[in-house]
Amino acid sequence: MTLDVFSLIVGVIAVLLTFLLHQKANNLVMSFLQYFLGIFFIVSGFVKAVDPLGTAYKMEEYFENFYYTFDESPMSAIAPMFTHMAEYAVVISVAMIIFEIVLGVMLIVGYKPKLTAWLFFLIMLVYTALTGFTYLNGYVPEGVNFFEFSKWGAFAETQMKVTDCGCFGDFIKISAFATFMKNVIIMFPALFFLFKSKWMHQLATSKARWITVALSTIGFLVYSWSNYIWDIPAIDFRPFKVGVDIRAQAKAEADAEAAVEIISYTCINKKTGEVVEIPYKQYMKEYKSYPREEWDFEQNKTKPTIPHTKISDFLIQDMEGEDVTEAILNDPKYSFMIVSKGLKKDITTEIMTIQDTTFVVDTIPNQDGSFAIESKVAGIEAVEVEKEIYSFPADFVQPFKEKIVPLAEAAKKDSVKTFLIIAMEDPEVAKAFAKEIGADFPIYMADNILLKTIVRSNPGTVLMHDGKILGKWHHNKLPMFDEIKANLIK
Repeated sequence: MTLDVFSLIVGVIAVLLTFLLHQKANNLVMSFLQYFLGIFFIVSGFVKAVDPLGTAYKMEEYFENFYYTFDESPMSAIAPMFTHMAEYAVVISVAMIIFEIVLGVMLIVGYKPKLTAWLFFLIMLVYTALTGFTYLNGYVPEGVNFFEFSKWGAFAETQMKVTDCGCFGDFIKISAFATFMKNVIIMFPALFFLFKSKWMHQLATSKARWITVALSTIGFLVYSWSNYIWDIPAIDFRPFKVGVDIRAQAKAEADAEAAVEIISYTCINKKTGEVVEIPYKQYMKEYKSYPREEWDFEQNKTKPTIPHTKISDFLIQDMEGEDVTEAILNDPKYSFMIVSKGLKKDITTEIMTIQDTTFVVDTIPNQDGSFAIESKVAGIEAVEVEKEIYSFPADFVQPFKEKIVPLAEAAKKDSVKTFLIIAMEDPEVAKAFAKEIGADFPIYMADNILLKTIVRSNPGTVLMHDGKILGKWHHNKLPMFDEIKANLIK
């Protein structure tokens, strides 16, 4: 679904509600906007409540970007604040999602008009500034701070640090520019609400409105929690949903990308900032007129018929750095892919005494006049060295010991493989973790963002067969092997 189609559907519903409840309206335009933006906010918040961890990951991107932006500016004193905020990204994410949904409910029922109008205006002010910052980063070349306005150049999407604001989670993907313009447009009704709040309609009684808002807050808070604390998201909008054939989808995306054609070149003069767009065929004839030492270039291409997703980034390697992706996707047997986006660990240093042997080298003449080199033990002495000791929090290890390892042992008896994929890590840490949980299955590594996308649980379990995803489970909801076998393994 696109933003235009979604907006049209919401608009039709808002018109119908305005017509059916016109007797409650003080102003028809005001009522329409209350219904339209109320529904808009509820849906926008709901698709994020489905996957609050996804919103938290997006907020971590923002906080990281803010940190580096402000740290390299005259306002560096506030940069550490964003590091602390990143630590509470999930809490902030859930709070923001619930606030957005409840604000939508408040608009529809007309709960405390003046308060609702101010809250709506303030949140839109924040959203507009946030998405404006995201979009304007496209004008900031690599190595230039956002606040160095004189060094801004031509817009390039590749320069944006955060390419998608996550306004609709993974439900609808919107470009940074479209998101910014959407918020700019919504600022107009936000101001209308602010200055004409007395025109807002109010449905039912004051007590009924209060109860509706209170129940909405509690209900969606519990629902949001259920989608990351107790279970994986109830609705999966991400590429690695159950039923997807990763191998086939990756090939389709690669073929679509290969079929993309270059339409034109945008040429930017490094000195003057002049921008010239030249059709591809013309550029191929005239490219010598635009020497690379004087011009920067950007290719303008047709869009692929199948959009690029994280499935195209499905790359797995073993501890030696060897690519095992094809072996995993082409395995005709059933297998359990255990996903852990990051091993939680503590590192301590221990002083150890080892026996250090020193040698001396001697040159011995042979009878034929040549020489042989012989090494002899010169001595042995005790030497103290530092060694890193890895330990893992009990609450992180527990689901592996109590659920994952027993599942793997039961599956092995039925010739079903198990392997664990972790974020890029020191192999010594992985070996220490395998020993800690008593695992005898292989451990592979992959990009952390990919692992976050596959399953919203740490650890999470994915049942695969011949490159296809058959099932996904949060560690709190992982069934016994016999139950999985009865339902999914034929």
